[in-house]
Amino acid sequence: MNRLLSFLAVCVTSSVFAADLKLGMIGLDTSHVIAFTKLLNETNNKDYIQGGKIVAAFKGGSPDVESSRTRVDEYTKQLQEQFGVKIVDSIEELCRQVDAVLIESVDGRPHLEQARPVIKARKPMFIDKPVAGSLRDAIEIYRLAKENNVPVFSSSSYRFYDSLIEVKNANVGEIRNVISYGPAHLESHHPDMFWYGVHPTEALFTIMGTGCENVVRSTSKDSDVITGTWSGGRIGTLVGLRTSATPHKVTVFGTKAVAEQKGSGSYAPLVREIIKFFQTGASPVSPDETIEMFAFMEAADESKREGGKPVKIAEVIEQNRRKQQQ
Repeated sequence: MNRLLSFLAVCVTSSVFAADLKLGMIGLDTSHVIAFTKLLNETNNKDYIQGGKIVAAFKGGSPDVESSRTRVDEYTKQLQEQFGVKIVDSIEELCRQVDAVLIESVDGRPHLEQARPVIKARKPMFIDKPVAGSLRDAIEIYRLAKENNVPVFSSSSYRFYDSLIEVKNANVGEIRNVISYGPAHLESHHPDMFWYGVHPTEALFTIMGTGCENVVRSTSKDSDVITGTWSGGRIGTLVGLRTSATPHKVTVFGTKAVAEQKGSGSYAPLVREIIKFFQTGASPVSPDETIEMFAFMEAADESKREGGKPVKIAEVIEQNRRKQQQ
């Protein structure tokens, strides 16, 4: 009997996951739009990922952000002509045609307003980096999602690079220090680290997890050094690079050994996690960690404004929760 039940369970699970989920995209102004669609819709792609297919999209776009304004029409045309994706006139219409949604807008500022109708439609939602254009908006997105029991997941692709996972799983003993360096180009409409510094920040939190207590930032025209103190005296350091070469790497210092990231990665591991999330409703990254990560970056901006003084993460989160409630 137990074997029969196990067999039936496998059959049911397989039949549920066999049919591709109908997926919709919001915001067609980032290269991720095409890269993700290739992975999901091209069955002959060597990295093809089963489980979901992009079938509809809402154009979006931000006229005051050059990298959005100059790319949105090109990516929209490519989605239509190369992949047969239907372009719809509203997010509400998109939600009526799909099972789950990916918010891909390169500009984080509209993410909250784009998320509202998705949450109202009760659709699972992946939000590409940055989760929002402010910590206050990020907190509100997760509050609304929780209130309406809607699964939400946000992450940089860096978190799931095979090379970073290898470092995370290395046997270094107790982690005492972590250094993450990478690109941190600025965009005038976003807090300094939100635009591109989110990538090495995500890598840092992939290793350190939650528990950051305070942040200090040193800054110059070309780079930033942001040091966070975690519970138990652990130290995490982010080096943001803005000019010339902008490589990325994580180094972990433990009580037994040191582990260094070797190589980079691709979008495929992240997209696999997105499909798994849509299938199960379980996010691989907790809301608390994402909010703390963005509080880390907001605290870094506050430390800059205060001339390099330490800033407490808990106070930054509480201040932004109060702003959100006003």
